[in-house]
Amino acid sequence: MISLLYKGDYYEHYLFISFWVLFMTGMRIGEAAALQWSDIDFETGLISITKTLYYKSMVDYKFVESKTQANVRTIYIDTDTIKELQAWREFQQKVLKGCDLVLSYNGIPTSKHTLPRALEKLAGLAGVHRIKIHALRHSHASLLISMGENPLLIKERLGHEKIQTTLGTYGHLYPNSNLEVANKLTGVLTYTPASHSIADYTSNQHTAIYHREVE
Repeated sequence: MISLLYKGDYYEHYLFISFWVLFMTGMRIGEAAALQWSDIDFETGLISITKTLYYKSMVDYKFVESKTQANVRTIYIDTDTIKELQAWREFQQKVLKGCDLVLSYNGIPTSKHTLPRALEKLAGLAGVHRIKIHALRHSHASLLISMGENPLLIKERLGHEKIQTTLGTYGHLYPNSNLEVANKLTGVLTYTPASHSIADYTSNQHTAIYHREVE
């Protein structure tokens, strides 16, 4: 879908970086909309997520602190995402010099309607199944699971307060490894069979008749 976006066009580049960041970080849309350039350390690749956006209209919005301690977090971003963000910042600053909002093309935070509408249109043009904007967060988690990442790492990256939330939401995506476990257990225990009874359980009332028949 993002291959349809022409980064030479300012608005399409904005859409491109918005979808890219949401998919590659797993941030909630409110967290991404509140992201400022000062929250990104391009040297270390760390993004600080400390706030979310309350958006009512273009003139009525505010940044609010994250609801829980788990929501406040830092996540590492990959080299590709760093390069994409740097390219977008350079383009954005030519149009909006001094703008500190990452996902903004007009100097104000992203509208809650802009990206969902664009996502629907582009999905139709690309001929792929349309998903809601929040599903990009789920897609990020699914990608990490398919890469074999630890559930605790995914919990921290998504900002879940409890591991139960992560497992309850994404547990069904983990591959059923029962057969793999069974294969690993094969040969774990080795022993030499006894040649005669040492414990002498011949007095057990339920097996005594068996011993008499054998004798």
